[in-house]
Amino acid sequence: MLKQTIVAAFSALVASAAFAADGTPAAPDAQMIKQGEYLSRAGDCIACHTARGGKPFAGGLGIESPLGTIYSTNITPDKDTGIGNYTYEDFDLAVRHGKAKDGHSLYPAMPYTAYAKVTPDDVKALYAYFMHGVEPVKQENKDTDISWPMSMRWPLTVWRWMFAPDVVSGPASSDLKGADREALLRGQYLVEGLGHCSTCHTPRGVALQEKALSDKDGSAFLSGGVVEGWLAKNLRGDVTDGLGSWTKEDIAVFLKSGRNGHSAAFGGMAQVVEDSTQHLTDADLNAIAVYLKSLPPVNKDATKPLAYDESVAQALRTGKDKGDGAMAFLNNCAACHRSTGKGYTETFPQLALSSTVNSADATSLIHIVLKGAQMPGTTAAPTAYAMPGFDWRMTDKEVADVVTFVRASWGNKGAAVSASDVAKVRKDVGAAAQPAR
Repeated sequence: MLKQTIVAAFSALVASAAFAADGTPAAPDAQMIKQGEYLSRAGDCIACHTARGGKPFAGGLGIESPLGTIYSTNITPDKDTGIGNYTYEDFDLAVRHGKAKDGHSLYPAMPYTAYAKVTPDDVKALYAYFMHGVEPVKQENKDTDISWPMSMRWPLTVWRWMFAPDVVSGPASSDLKGADREALLRGQYLVEGLGHCSTCHTPRGVALQEKALSDKDGSAFLSGGVVEGWLAKNLRGDVTDGLGSWTKEDIAVFLKSGRNGHSAAFGGMAQVVEDSTQHLTDADLNAIAVYLKSLPPVNKDATKPLAYDESVAQALRTGKDKGDGAMAFLNNCAACHRSTGKGYTETFPQLALSSTVNSADATSLIHIVLKGAQMPGTTAAPTAYAMPGFDWRMTDKEVADVVTFVRASWGNKGAAVSASDVAKVRKDVGAAAQPAR
């Protein structure tokens, strides 16, 4: 015990010595830089701050918002166009407080409402990495495509005052209890803080604020939200559309490889797995899984899992079902997803009893049928299987027919989808115009 205390004290002394009195790095510290790189992976900083085909962290990625397009900024240590002149205080002000170096409020596309829970020690490690572990890139930042008067920044200050939480001064206290409390606490820190899972997986209110920033704020937290034409699924314990039927191991495998026996990552989540979660340690992945499995369901009355129904598979095999949806499925989907709806494990996802298929919001399912999707290629599962899009060959009615069929087959209980539902998603995601018939 004494030895552990001495080691901890020495480590703290080394960490503090790496910073001058004003909080700036006195000299590059290899271990701190390495830790900062890991934390940047956990925070998935590269996803937003790297344009497609651009240099890492040089910004320029367009982020769609209801107000218009916001472009991410250059966070390389270039002194003219990046953050090379930022002190630690400047960096911390932006990351956790949502304020730029010159004092103006940042758009909450920067998830500072989550990063407010990141500890100062971790912010210092991130700062050391971005100052000494990232290549400087000279690339000017882009102005937003938001028109005046919505482009005025002062309302963002009001928004920040209303919705941003207090910034933590150290490791946050928690009343979480359980047999694996250490993993619970670590998982909570990663999910609510650096991982900023709530940014996508929590619905937003009329002011575009997340309806909950933690489970203490209510069951809206991580209950699912629509982002860029995809449904970021319910991560709570619901057995139909959440993680109620997934084990901790299922969650960890999904985050590490981008697929498991239940589903595969698609849309924005595929990039999260590829750029972020596959690089986390097994201990951190397990901690995230432990915490997510601790979240109670939104619908506490629905505790019975869906049961597989063989009748649809039999009807498809024997040719008894000649309905439009069934025929569209056989002609376009059955080769990969099979007439049983069970697909091929970790290759072509199962549709039967899928939480994505059974979600109340069918946006993701329609989006995938229209534009296709690709799994991430990861170290654990390097083959990036893809599904083609059918926007160019299927009308809105045909897509609605096949999606409705899938949502009502093999024991699935999803509601029907209309042609107008498909038309809306087709427009929102920029799919090809429906073919003439």
